[in-house]
Formats: sequence, C-alpha cells, structure tokens
Amino acid sequence: MTKLDQIRAAEARLLLSTYERNPILFVRGEGVHVIDEQGDRYLDLLSGIGVNALGYSHPAIVETIVKQSHSLIHTSNLFFHEGQAELALRLTERTGLDRAFFANTGTEAWEGALKMARLHAGALRNEGKHIGTRFLALEQSFHGRTFGSMATTYKAKYREPFGPVVPGVDFVRFNDVADLRAKFSNEVCAILVEAIQGEAGIRPLTQEFLNEARALATSTGALLVIDEIQAGMGRTGKWCAYQHYGVQPDITTLAKPLAGGIPMGALLCTEEVSRAIHPGMHGTTFGGGPLTCAVAIAVIDTMEKEGLLAHATEVGDYFQAQLRSLAARHEAIVDVRGKGLMIAAELDSAELAKLTCAEMLKRHIVINCTSDTALRFLPPYILERSHVDTAIAALDEIFTEHAAAFSGAHAAADHAAGGQNHG
Repeated sequence: MTKLDQIRAAEARLLLSTYERNPILFVRGEGVHVIDEQGDRYLDLLSGIGVNALGYSHPAIVETIVKQSHSLIHTSNLFFHEGQAELALRLTERTGLDRAFFANTGTEAWEGALKMARLHAGALRNEGKHIGTRFLALEQSFHGRTFGSMATTYKAKYREPFGPVVPGVDFVRFNDVADLRAKFSNEVCAILVEAIQGEAGIRPLTQEFLNEARALATSTGALLVIDEIQAGMGRTGKWCAYQHYGVQPDITTLAKPLAGGIPMGALLCTEEVSRAIHPGMHGTTFGGGPLTCAVAIAVIDTMEKEGLLAHATEVGDYFQAQLRSLAARHEAIVDVRGKGLMIAAELDSAELAKLTCAEMLKRHIVINCTSDTALRFLPPYILERSHVDTAIAALDEIFTEHAAAFSGAHAAADHAAGGQNHG
C-alpha cells in the first residue's frame, strides 16, 4: 500500500465526508509548482483556490515564519503585539478605509461585516433615523459557509440542507439595476456585493450597477459592503477589485491571499461605521496573531517590492488574450472574462468543463471548474508568460481531442428538441 493509499484509508475512516479529493498526495512546492510524493511537478493555476499569492516556498514568507516563530506565535487579543497596528496601517492606506479587525477566515470576516452593518443601523435608529435590518445580496453570490455567510449566499445547495438560515436577506438579480432599485428601501441596512463574483464564474459587476448600489446606500444611511475575499489583495492588478470602479465601500472583507497561505481574514471599515462598536461586542481568540500579521506584512511588502500588481495585470492580460485566441479556434469556449489573474473561460458544456479539469490534471496542470461550466484560473502572482503558454497548449490539445464529441452530443440534443437546447 502506498503512502497515498494509507492516507486515503485513514481519512475515509476518520474525517467527515466533505471533500471529493483528487487522488494525488502533494508533499512540497516551489514557485508556481506543487510536487507530489513521486517527485512529479504540477503547474498550479489555482494557488490553493486563490491563496498562495507568492507561490510556494517564497523566501520572504519562509524567512518571516522562521523569524517570528522564535519570538511570538500567539498572545491572544488581551495584550498588545507589534503586528496588528502595522498591518492595519498597510491595509487602510491601500484600501482607502480607516479601521481593521483581524479574523481567521473569509467567512468569519464576512460574519463580522454583517454584524457591523446591523450594529451601525441600530446606532442610526438610536439617533431617530428610520432604517431597518434587512440585507440585499446578489443572485449567484458566494460569501462563505457559516450561518450568516450562508444566508447571504445565493445557491440553494449551500443553504437548504441547513435551513432555516438566518432571516432578513433578499436577493437581487445580478447586474439588474431596476431590480436593485425595486428591492431597496429604508428597511435595508446594507447592500452586499462582490465586485467580481468568484464562485459564480468570475463575473464582474457593471459600473452602472455598482454606482447605483453606492448611491442607494448613501441615500438612507445603509452600508455598501464589498466582499474582496477572492478578488482582493492584488489579484486583479489593484489592491481591491472595487478600485477599478472608483467606488468606495463602507466595509470590505479580505482573506485568501492576505497572509500568503497562513489562515487570515480581515474586515476593514470607515471611521463612521466603527463608532458603533465598543469592547466586548465582537472578538476572536486567534485572529490577528503575531505570526499571521508578520506574514501578511511580508506578503504586502514583497508584492510592492517585486511590482506584482503591475505584473498581475500584464500577465493576466496576456492570459486572457491567449484564451481568446484559443476561443477563436474552438467553439466550445463561449466567453473569456476576468481581471488581472482572476480569469474564467466559459465552456458550452458542464461535462466538457469537468473533463477538461481532469485532463489538465493528467498533464500536471491544476485548475478547477466553478459554476459548472467556467474553467477558473487563480494562479500565483509570480506566474510568467511561459507558464501561460504551457497551459494554453494543453487546453488546445484537450479541446482538439474532446470538444467535437461534446459538440456533437449537444447538436443531437438540439435537433431532438427542435433547437431549443442550444448552449
């Protein structure tokens, strides 16, 4: 029995059945590659689902972990340490917000944002203003798997098995300004959006929609809350995706790449929002510890030192251009979209998308499929054009070998249904 077989057997016996893992045992990583127990290298275009911004074994992260582990790893938030204010300064300067709260995960940061929105609305009511407690979220949204986050996540498969979920959430049709206006009222305490929806298949908001969300929230004192857990921290070529729009939120949340692989989330808000909270109302045992803060600071400083925001833009533009060139040769690709190194290639078949991910893995390239038909690319920010060329060549080979079979199957289905099932 191989080591992988031993681990699979142990997990089957001991772990909750929550994941469908690929049968690969990774043991280390270098740069943009992860390496399995046999020593085979895999080009990672997913970076741990958008986490490993600097790739694997980056010296800045390794050296910071070693150095910090010799001094402090954890103290609790009952005492001061050097890292929180230093990290908060870096984040507030780069996002245009004023105050920070550090958490462990994206979903915990989002829970904090929901609590702050309700708290802020309560403070306004105490001042005599008419504002309710309801949230407006977007169709196809994904904000996490804890109860508040799950309640603001659209797809029924995430919510219904655990119902009843937290009440007070209505969903607005994606990028539908008229629907947003119709559903907004003084009963809404916050509009909740992702500037670029991640799990939904890398779908950007329109400028008109985000502008209207900002204007409506401002008109009543409600908050605009933007989830940057997947799109933020430089992935789109700016520190936050909302910065491409020139729209400023009242609250934003960060996580995934924030500490380069060490679990960390953050809530950032305006001074106005922060005035409603006082000691004892919210907290965390592990959030914002010395080790995580030190690594997050190192990640930010390294990104700036190595010019990785501009690099993400340049390589991301190249990646999209190559995907569009590929789409011109393969009808199975119906759309290419994204910003920076947050990219999707939409296929015309869920079956083909699933097969493509499996075939890429056989070729030692890691991607994934989200929203059934979107191939998702969230590579490390250190990706180079040569890595893109490797991926494009593999995709070209896969579509040449397999897409025709799926297109034929769809054509036959269209014909049988009188042409009603196209796409």
